[in-house]
Amino acid sequence: MNALKPQVLLKPQVLLKPKVSPSVEERRSTRRRQINRVAKIQFGSGTLPRDCLITDISDGGVRLHVEGFDVADDFVLLLTGDDIGAKERIYRVVWRLGYEIGAKFVGHVRRTGMAATG
Repeated sequence: MNALKPQVLLKPQVLLKPKVSPSVEERRSTRRRQINRVAKIQFGSGTLPRDCLITDISDGGVRLHVEGFDVADDFVLLLTGDDIGAKERIYRVVWRLGYEIGAKFVGHVRRTGMAATG
């Protein structure tokens, strides 16, 4: 006897992409500009500024390349240039990866005794 075997119909599988948190680019509120410019970084009043490289910058933060010294969680970045003018801004580190540091802008430096606003 030849019995018929039931056929199994397979539904095509829909592959779902795993949920991925938004990339760093998507979470930024302001656009970053690559500038690759040397700047000065200072850790508190009375300390000597040290050289660092700004690899990119936005109104809300900065990415630095720093070698040869440790960077404190809070620091002042001394910026100069035709496109940004002369600015002293206070930043707070939000991530570290090797020689790279990402920091967010937290305030401006007032020149009346190095007090900070922000």
